[in-house]
Amino acid sequence: MNVQEQINGYISSQPEPKRNEMQALHLRILQALPACKLWFLDGKDDKGKIVTNPNIGYGLQSIKYTDGTSKEFYQIGISANTTGISVYILGIKDKKYLTQTYGKDLGKASVTGYCIKFKTLKDINIDILEAAILYGVGQSNPA
Repeated sequence: MNVQEQINGYISSQPEPKRNEMQALHLRILQALPACKLWFLDGKDDKGKIVTNPNIGYGLQSIKYTDGTSKEFYQIGISANTTGISVYILGIKDKKYLTQTYGKDLGKASVTGYCIKFKTLKDINIDILEAAILYGVGQSNPA
């Protein structure tokens, strides 16, 4: 199964109304990042044990570890959680930036250093979410 098929399967496995919300968010991110690399992580470790919720990833960055090694990974991720949807914006060095810059204008969402969680798209300002996503992509992959 290719990545797009995995993504479609993951989205279609969600109960309504989360399925439509995930699909709408997926399409919005693809419009904002039309040439981005797509990822799908099933949430399992190397031994097949579930360690996290499945994630759809967008973009490409190189994560450098303190031991000098590096790994390619996505910049933006979305995942269904028990109460709604999580959007992960990876690669922002200032862990207070998302909260301080977008938190108050985003709507009913929980904002941490790299994660924005919300129950439904109706609860948030999607334009502000897109601005945060585009900022994050620019930070982790500067031109």
